[in-house]
Formats: sequence, C-alpha cells, structure tokens
Amino acid sequence: MPAKRVLISIDDRLLERIDERSDRLGLSRSAYLAQLADADLMGGTGPGVDPAVRAALTALDDLLGGRR
Repeated sequence: MPAKRVLISIDDRLLERIDERSDRLGLSRSAYLAQLADADLMGGTGPGVDPAVRAALTALDDLLGGRR
C-alpha cells in the first residue's frame, strides 16, 4: 500500500524525544511513528510490539528481500 503524507502537530519536546528514539533504533521518524500507531491498533500483542524487536524483524525482512 502506498504511503500517504500527513501533517500533524507535536509538542517540541515530544518531537525531540521521538527523534532521539527513532535515531537510536535506526528508523526514520515516519517509520517509528507508523510502527507505534500499528502496534497500538493491533492491540499491543506479539513480538512486534517492542520497537527494537520490530526494527530487527524489519531488518531481517530487508535482508531477505521482503520474503517470508
């Protein structure tokens, strides 16, 4: 599914914290926020709930060329 561009407002300090965390995880801000939203909408269960695990799973997918 193609990504959509959205405009949202976020407090400056929260944005700094988001950027710090996404940088530590090696994710873009958009990817990090999308993962958080997806985890929340999925009910917060499974291994992908933890952002570090989610990043590792994404890295594995990338190494495998998106194959599962």
